[in-house]
Amino acid sequence: MTVTKEAELLPAPRTADLGEVLLETERPPRPSALSVSLTFGWRAVLKIKHVPEQLFDVTAFPIMMILMFTYLFGGALAGSPAEYIQYLLPGITVTSVVMITMYTGLAVNTDIEKGVFDRFRTLPIWRPAPMVGYILGDLLRYVLASTTIVVVGLVLGFRPGGGFVGVVLGVAALVGFSFAFSWIWTMFGLLMRSEKSVMGVSMLVLFPLTFLSNVYVMPTTMPGWLQAFVNVNPITKLVDAVRALMAGEVNADAMLWTLGYVVVLTAVFGSLTMRLYNRK
Repeated sequence: MTVTKEAELLPAPRTADLGEVLLETERPPRPSALSVSLTFGWRAVLKIKHVPEQLFDVTAFPIMMILMFTYLFGGALAGSPAEYIQYLLPGITVTSVVMITMYTGLAVNTDIEKGVFDRFRTLPIWRPAPMVGYILGDLLRYVLASTTIVVVGLVLGFRPGGGFVGVVLGVAALVGFSFAFSWIWTMFGLLMRSEKSVMGVSMLVLFPLTFLSNVYVMPTTMPGWLQAFVNVNPITKLVDAVRALMAGEVNADAMLWTLGYVVVLTAVFGSLTMRLYNRK
């Protein structure tokens, strides 16, 4: 009875007010492509905040790589680890960052399995925004991995001829390439049925690209048939460009090749990714 009396005391809504609300035709402005992409990028960063263990691959893994290869091959290839690290550090930075780009595909595949993508597809937003957001969020991981390796390298005796500016330019070139390279894994993240499948394909692609390159040794020491592949390997061109920038120089040929690979990877795999995303 008390509830009924209170309800009777409440003013009844006017018909005119209800009509104004129900017949409202003006929609809120649609967010821009940049705004939506940055929002999804921030979502990827928040995942790292809530699960900081995800940063092990951009901290512990790069440190392990540089220590292992410096002291394992340094004496045999360059006479001492201190000499070898001058050649190795730009290459190992490229290897470490390129290898962690595969986590973009794993994140995409995980969200698909959880059904999150079904909700994204119903939103009135720029269609590629979720994909671009994954990659934008991972840019932070690439910068952290690069910074970790350079700091450890400086402790071990690496002295870049280009100074701070050269190192920053080298890392910028690497991050730009990694952005384009990540589109490969977004495609596989949509294409494969499980995380294990994405991981397996990623390793199958990454290991030949990173080891059959100039990261660890000079290509001139390799057989001629292998040099033919190494010399056109996108990782080789990227390492040449990063090495030159960190040394305070500009390798125009390597930079042009790297820029060409960035354009081709983005155009081809970005288009394939969106085609799969729209059809899946």
